[in-house]
Amino acid sequence: MFKGSNAFSGYSVDDIDRARGFYGGTLGLDVTEDPAGLGLTLATGGKVFLYPKDTHEPATFTVLNFPVADIDAAVDALTAQGVTLERYDGFDQDERGIAAPDMGPRIGWFKDPAGNILSVMQD
Repeated sequence: MFKGSNAFSGYSVDDIDRARGFYGGTLGLDVTEDPAGLGLTLATGGKVFLYPKDTHEPATFTVLNFPVADIDAAVDALTAQGVTLERYDGFDQDERGIAAPDMGPRIGWFKDPAGNILSVMQD
């Protein structure tokens, strides 16, 4: 039914200006402005829409994952931009916050300025 649809994801933020600076400046994504919010274009061609919400509550789950070839280099780059990786109970994370679960890729979680959870993971 939707196989040919140009589907996209979306989630709320509490401050469009801070979101623009973080996603465009800190993360280096292509950001476009729309009267209703911000559009992010991912390397895959996928799209994400960020919309302002006065009653925004941060997602309690990962809303966007960034696969990378070298997670150590990616975490170093994030840290240099002032981003801190989150720490979660139940995950064995190294001193930098990178988890290496028995199943799945090496992964680290961080938050956008609105508190939404993002991740960087070894591809």
